[in-house]
Amino acid sequence: MTLHDHWEFKNHTDSIWSKAIVPGNVHSDLLRNNLIKDPFIGSNALELQWISNTDWEYRTEFQIPKKMLRKKHIELNFEGLDTYATVYLNDSIILKSSNAFRTFTVDVTKLLKKDNYLHIIFEKTSTYEAIEKAKLPYELPEGNRIFTRKAQFQYGWDWGPVLNTSGIWKPITLSAYNDYKIRDAYIEQTELTEDLATFSVDLEVSSDIKTPISYEIYVNDTLNAIVSKSDSSEITFQIEHPKLWWPHNLGTPYLYDIKIIAKQKNDILDTILVKKGIRTIALISEKDSIGQSFYFKVNGVDVFMKGANYIPQHSLQDQVTTADYEKIINNVVDANMNMLRVWGGGIYENDIFYDLCDEKGILVWQDFMFACAMYPGDPEFLENVKNEAIDNVKRLRNHASIALWCCNNENNEAWHNWGWQAGRSTQEKTEIWNNYLKVFDTLLPNIVKNYTKTDYWESSPKHGRLNPLYKTEGDAHDWWLWHSAYPFEYLEENVPRFMSEFGFQGFPSYEAIRFVNQSEDISISSTGFLSHQKHNQGFELIKEYMQRDFPVPDQPEDYVYMSQLLQAYGMNKGFEAHRRARPYNMGTLYWQLNDVWPSVSWASLDYLGNWKALHYTARKAFENVLISSYVKNDTLQTFIINDELKPQNGKLNIQILDFNGNELWSVSKEIKVTKNSSEIKHVLNLNSLQLDRNSVVIVSTFNEETSYFYLARPKDLHLRKASVQKTIMKSEKGFTIELSSASLQKGVFLFTKEKGHFSDNFFDLLPNQKVKIDFETNASSLKDLKIKTLNEFTQPEEDL
Repeated sequence: MTLHDHWEFKNHTDSIWSKAIVPGNVHSDLLRNNLIKDPFIGSNALELQWISNTDWEYRTEFQIPKKMLRKKHIELNFEGLDTYATVYLNDSIILKSSNAFRTFTVDVTKLLKKDNYLHIIFEKTSTYEAIEKAKLPYELPEGNRIFTRKAQFQYGWDWGPVLNTSGIWKPITLSAYNDYKIRDAYIEQTELTEDLATFSVDLEVSSDIKTPISYEIYVNDTLNAIVSKSDSSEITFQIEHPKLWWPHNLGTPYLYDIKIIAKQKNDILDTILVKKGIRTIALISEKDSIGQSFYFKVNGVDVFMKGANYIPQHSLQDQVTTADYEKIINNVVDANMNMLRVWGGGIYENDIFYDLCDEKGILVWQDFMFACAMYPGDPEFLENVKNEAIDNVKRLRNHASIALWCCNNENNEAWHNWGWQAGRSTQEKTEIWNNYLKVFDTLLPNIVKNYTKTDYWESSPKHGRLNPLYKTEGDAHDWWLWHSAYPFEYLEENVPRFMSEFGFQGFPSYEAIRFVNQSEDISISSTGFLSHQKHNQGFELIKEYMQRDFPVPDQPEDYVYMSQLLQAYGMNKGFEAHRRARPYNMGTLYWQLNDVWPSVSWASLDYLGNWKALHYTARKAFENVLISSYVKNDTLQTFIINDELKPQNGKLNIQILDFNGNELWSVSKEIKVTKNSSEIKHVLNLNSLQLDRNSVVIVSTFNEETSYFYLARPKDLHLRKASVQKTIMKSEKGFTIELSSASLQKGVFLFTKEKGHFSDNFFDLLPNQKVKIDFETNASSLKDLKIKTLNEFTQPEEDL
């Protein structure tokens, strides 16, 4: 029974109650009641900081059915209270919570009656943060957020606003039972062969029954085993000829439906359902001749990880719907990713996120929720963290998608490389580091070890970029790009063993900019829009990089377009370099997949779910079979990267064309590509050819794959201003657009004010080639379709 109806809320000092929605938060409730402006529009968020400096109250009344009241045990379950909450039931305090990531279950059998009153007071976080801060003789980086166990990004980040929410952010339920209740079931895979999978069931129960209980185990609705026991230990079952769960790019992410029914005689006491994927997964981090490896082995196969860092989808979590989860995971699958890293400054995601990753075959690198800070180590804090970790490890351990638990984001690197030790005494530094070890080297790894078989990693990255070992040991966050303004080419020669973070900013869609400005004009200099760039050098860095490699347009609409091309261009150099380097490098996870609000950020999907150029580029770069070209010392190397679990045979064709489509050179040959490999399949000395390198494109094809490669920076290409012919045809799901041009068109961008999704965008169109693009939309017409190409902004020698 959910308790989500008839809620009201108010400022602690007010007397007027307003309608509230549960689950939710105070910002959303204020917005729904028209008591505040939308924080995502203009600079409104800056005016709303009083909300998190205020105490808030929530209340509701509810009735209990007589049948439930007669049960022996009745419990109130709070899945998430944000954060410092005192809960009253019928004027009795039943709970004081201080952790938004914990689940609390309270026995309320003796307090409930037919008509009940539930009242929750949320105190502002600063009250408790000041108390904890005063206990320390020194200041811990970074800010007072470290004392509060809630989403750290809500205190502000370089891609998100300060919107520190409070409220009932997850469901409240009421459950009742008499003598027996299954609280949790861990289906542990103990042995796996081609013929047989063996499982041990760890049941956590509450029981007043002393006689044996019969446990019926169903697999895909077929009775598999019956076990009769006086306790819930040592329940085992087997599945013959098991179907394995695979990441979607390598196989089928098959899930078994496991149902456990507890019975006494013929009476059903309780039932629990678990979806289970059968697979093995291990992080292989071993010393080798180079340094220390970092790669994942799934079902005995070395798997190259392709994906992104995932952050919460909205600053106000209650705004994220089931449809939003489905859309974003589908976007991940469509972009050929096989891994997401759930970043440690956000939240342990809702169950539906992991359910969808299981179902769609996406592996999850799961951070504990600690990021870019040093945390306390007092007994009360450690106990709070311990219970948080146990709750979430137990909740997620049955998911086939969970590949790794990582303790924190950048805390280790920050302590050693960000100047946080400066000016501190030896005693102070020792105490802070020892507290770090208590949490991340002892407490959390022991919980992971005791409650699951999933591997554990102390901190991401293993080394900071100031340590030269970052390229040869463990995972890396390489922010020489962007933060230190290194050129994109740096990525091609500085490849780590596993890139778990790197990124570059780009502007969001025109739609997102219009939303922020509440105007049809594309303005990127309004006060409101400027407040949606949270990196203090963001605009300057985008322009600096654009000046190096691309034309710099004067008009805002064109500048937004160019920034997206720039972002995709630079990141693709990293994607392809990482994939060419396998098996030295075995993963590339870019920063970042998505946004919490409309902003200029590193995301490939903007806040409204629109694909930026980066997402389209990632889809191409993450295909299982990739053609990648690279020039070194005037030699063109053509790589074929094959992530498939079988060899690839076919004809490799390489052409050098001018921008009118004339062939200047070509080669064609049959090749074989080993499974799970990256191999150079052709080498060409470019000095042997008389080429205008600013006026040619290298077109390579292998089986179904095609790549376009250029020998000059985009701003130096002699692209011609030729027209693009388009034909628009109605289709079942929207429209099909056919395009062609007499000259090569680079960075073809289709856009419209109609809501929808283009099957491809920001692509290159070869001369006299006809390309069909699908636009999925509910719109009845597409009269405002427009096209931009890079050709409009370069300085050609001649025009067509």
